Order: sequence, then C-alpha cells, then structure tokens
Amino acid sequence: MEVVAFNGSPRAAGNTYRALSIVAEELGDAGIGTQIVHVGSSALRGCAACGACGRNKDGRCALPDDGVNAWIEAARAADGILLGSPVHFSGLGGAMKSFLDRAFYVASANGGLFRHKVGAAVVAVRRSGGVAAFDQLNHFLLYAEMLVPGSNYWNVIHGGAAGEADRDEEGVQTLRVLGRNLAWTLKLIEAGRPALPPPAREKKRYMSFIR
Repeated sequence: MEVVAFNGSPRAAGNTYRALSIVAEELGDAGIGTQIVHVGSSALRGCAACGACGRNKDGRCALPDDGVNAWIEAARAADGILLGSPVHFSGLGGAMKSFLDRAFYVASANGGLFRHKVGAAVVAVRRSGGVAAFDQLNHFLLYAEMLVPGSNYWNVIHGGAAGEADRDEEGVQTLRVLGRNLAWTLKLIEAGRPALPPPAREKKRYMSFIR
C-alpha cells in the first residue's frame, strides 16, 4: 500500500514537512510507503471554473501543465492521501489552495476519483489559526467521500523556525497517533474489501437557493 503526501509549504524542509514525516514514519512502521510531494513552492494558477475537466472526462485539469495533473494522477493511484499545509492568515497556503481546488474539482467531475480512499490532513503553525486551516483541508477530504481517521487531538503541530515542531510534544504525539490510525484504517479497508463491496455512488444533485 502507498500513501501520497502533499506538502503545501513554500519551505521544502520546514515544519509542515516534519509534520508529514512524523505520520509517514508511523506508516512505514506498519509497512506502508509514503511519497512526499512538494507543492507549496510552485507557481500555480487557481481553478478557472472553465468546466473542461467535466466535459473532457479525462481525469485532467485543462489549464496549461504546471505539475497539477501529475499530482492528481499520483493521488488517484495511491491508497491514501495526506494533506499538509502551513497557516497563512489563518488559512491554507496559496499554492496548496490552488492545487486542491483544481485537483478535487477534477476528481468530482470525473466520477469521484478519490472516493473511499483514506485521507487525512495535518497543519503546522507558529501560533494561531491552525484549527481553521485544518478545517479547510478536511472540507476537501469529506466532500470527496474519503474516509478520514482521527487522532487524540486536532492534527496541528506548532513551531516557527524549521525544526521547532519537534519540541511540541503534544503535537508530535497527535501526529504519531494519526499515523497509526491511518495505517489501521488502510488495512481494515484492504481486508474488508473482498467481503463487503462499497456502496454505489449516487449522481450528484445540484440545487440553487436563488429562484
């Protein structure tokens, strides 16, 4: 089994990377591999709302190639998806938000590419806004009908300069517990899939509140 983790920090080896690595170490102990993809330093355009991904049905974003399609394919191929972001003004990093908007739009418009995969989110923050950013990440996972294990606290770790996150003992424990729960959920699904097929996907119904 394989998990793909997306690092939404502009810093390749900062506290967001460390947060993802803590979870990855627990997955590794359970025999599950993790690929960490650095998204946060890329110059990514946001979703253009062109709808081409829904018309083309090719599992790709129609905007000029900037790495997003390769990352969508990596997420599609993985058994689990792990999202990590720093906190910018109590929200996600800009590049991470652009990537997620496009990737999850493509997934939804192409039959639910991430449906019933296991997903989790982690956040690294200096001081405040971590829970708000964590909540934003979970919106993507839950909208995609992913299975989201929890931990013994919200998946937020604190640190300013690179390396400081390791001094947040409670945050480190939270992410270690998350890693074990993530591995357990992945193995439960693998063991149960032959005996219990997933529920059929319903066609999405849309309703405007303005009439």
